[in-house]
Amino acid sequence: MATENSDSTAGSQPVEPRQPAPDQQGPETVSPTGQPTGAAPARVAQSGAYLTTAQGARLYDTDHSLKAGERGPVLIQDHHLREKITHFDHERIPERVVHARGAAAHGVFQGYGTAAEVSKAAFLGKDVETPVFVRFSTVLGSRGSADTVRDTRGFATKFYTEEGTFDLVGNNIPVFFIQDAIKFPDIIHAGKPHPDREIPQAQSAHDTFWDFVSLHTEATHHTLWNMSDRGIPRSYRMMEGFGIHTFRLVNAAGDSALVKFHWKPKLGVHSLAWEEAQLIAGTDPDFHRRDLHDAIEAGAYPQWELGIQVFPDTPEQTFEGIDLLDPTKIVPEELSPVQPIGLMTLTANTTNYFAETEQVAFHPGHLVPGIDVTDDPLLAGRLFSYLDTQISRLGGPNFGQIPINRAHAPVNDMLRDGMHQSAVHTGVAPYRPNSLDGGCPFLAGADTAAFVETPVPLPETHKVREAPASFSDHFSQPRLFWLSMSPPEREHVVAAYTFELNKCRQRTVQERTLEVLANIDPGLCAAVAEGLGLPAPAAGVPLAAAEPSPALSQLGETWPTDGRVIGIVADAAADLDGVRRVRQKIRDTGMTPLVIAPTGGTLGGTPDGDSGEPLPVERTYATARSVEFDALLFSGAPGAAADALGARDAKAGTPVPQDPDPRVLLLLTEAYRHGKPLGGWNGADRLLAAAAVDSSAPGVALADDATSALDAVLATLTQHRAWDRFPPAA
Repeated sequence: MATENSDSTAGSQPVEPRQPAPDQQGPETVSPTGQPTGAAPARVAQSGAYLTTAQGARLYDTDHSLKAGERGPVLIQDHHLREKITHFDHERIPERVVHARGAAAHGVFQGYGTAAEVSKAAFLGKDVETPVFVRFSTVLGSRGSADTVRDTRGFATKFYTEEGTFDLVGNNIPVFFIQDAIKFPDIIHAGKPHPDREIPQAQSAHDTFWDFVSLHTEATHHTLWNMSDRGIPRSYRMMEGFGIHTFRLVNAAGDSALVKFHWKPKLGVHSLAWEEAQLIAGTDPDFHRRDLHDAIEAGAYPQWELGIQVFPDTPEQTFEGIDLLDPTKIVPEELSPVQPIGLMTLTANTTNYFAETEQVAFHPGHLVPGIDVTDDPLLAGRLFSYLDTQISRLGGPNFGQIPINRAHAPVNDMLRDGMHQSAVHTGVAPYRPNSLDGGCPFLAGADTAAFVETPVPLPETHKVREAPASFSDHFSQPRLFWLSMSPPEREHVVAAYTFELNKCRQRTVQERTLEVLANIDPGLCAAVAEGLGLPAPAAGVPLAAAEPSPALSQLGETWPTDGRVIGIVADAAADLDGVRRVRQKIRDTGMTPLVIAPTGGTLGGTPDGDSGEPLPVERTYATARSVEFDALLFSGAPGAAADALGARDAKAGTPVPQDPDPRVLLLLTEAYRHGKPLGGWNGADRLLAAAAVDSSAPGVALADDATSALDAVLATLTQHRAWDRFPPAA
């Protein structure tokens, strides 16, 4: 029997649904056909204080099925049970075949106006602001995989422009594994887990991947990038993005140019150390997603400049001998500088992962006037595949009407019906020409911002299944990339190849890969061969002459430290006033301080000791791990905490009396090994000595006071790591 308030929380008054947090934003409230509704974003979320059916009928019970008596059989007429279970059965849509694991955010793009010479796209105009939605992702893993695996990252941006939606769908690596889309199923089948055992997950360190890329050497360039530090980015906020393909831009006069798109992060391009990436995958599989959301919530809004490399639109579609239609090639920035054309700032997190991040649908064919495609054979296949995939994954042809996918420009497409049609169309003549609807919709001309394909002349030719001769150069650009790496980066590449190939069971796959590496560089091949215990083969082709490109290295400059996380290790005997000062200064400079102490709760603020404001403890010795932090500060040499027992925390082992807590030593030694900046005061020299860390090593600073220690740490942090701690191999 229904009562006035039968909810299990009876006693409190019904309340309306919780509103989004200040850092969150949902899709803009436009209609399925792109009309602004003026409704507040909360109006498209659940509403009302009472539980209802999907059609709005209020419910008095959702805990018990409708039965024939309290012990009787369940009745098939229980429409609420059927609706609730049916919807649950279909809550999950098929995950993306690739890019299944993603994180996303809302933001705004502001044009500089500098692209006017090459493109008439309105959103690139000076000071024009355009809402954007960006999704970052890994490629190979499932939705349940870890963020920090060695993999290519997706970097897809949806621009809700006044001329229609433009999707720039790229990666954090500027080249691709293959030159023709017909090979895409092959590379993904090779990279995915073995079909017999469904392992390994989200990794390329297995036989099928290396079998394919060693046989299909056009993959060499992308593979080398993936084995570099670019394959394990520090965060999405510190990751470059590339459009990969060459696009054609058209200006107001109808002149065309060829371009490549680049996203340049304001924080610089930084990566994890391989051991860090492995540890993080276990301690925090959501590391990149958390980092992005936490930064936005804290107001450290990530920013990227959009830039273009511009090339003449010649019939050959080449530049300085580089085939611009080959997606396995780059044009070094020294030959064609990246010209900034706008700034993107991510300002809001999603309010619902499924509705936004999971249901967003990108497509390289979502173009606007002033931006057109080229004849890149990989891009041609993507123009078909993305649309086809969205129809399958999102349940029909009307995926564009899902709120996160809705255009912010008027839509009158004459497309009707189909699954999940949520627009209620009017008129009787969804065809043209027609007279019954007054001729509407009408065709637009170039003078009314119509999208008109560039009339590119085609040569007389024959239908063939071939590639141009220029596509057969598979080694000159990988050699260029290798020669452009700094000594520490080269060592990381060697280590990555050695690790991955040692995971392969087939010796023939290892040997064939060494033959590929020999064609890039004999030193690279010899170092990897040594790690595999195999002889290094000679090059099978003449080594290419290549001029290094400094722009390809992640080292050599300084960058802002916004959004970095600094751990401060302290206990009751620490200089807590100093901890308070550096904690506040870290906050004031746009970073996040986390106090690490023996137990949770607070430090200080007791009448019989430190009388300052209590310091909140964000991590304990048991819960902290070095991979969470970009740098560490130590106030003294804290002794073993009460829980420093191997039985309670295996990291503690067996503490030695009078020695620092073993877990603090682990924090220190791991961070030192990963090249992270370290600072200390108040007797921290004893801690360094106990950890056998040289206090004069690069990036290690002992100071007389907390502020000086922090300043020294920040000076190193602008370079991301103390790179001099990674000497090259002899």
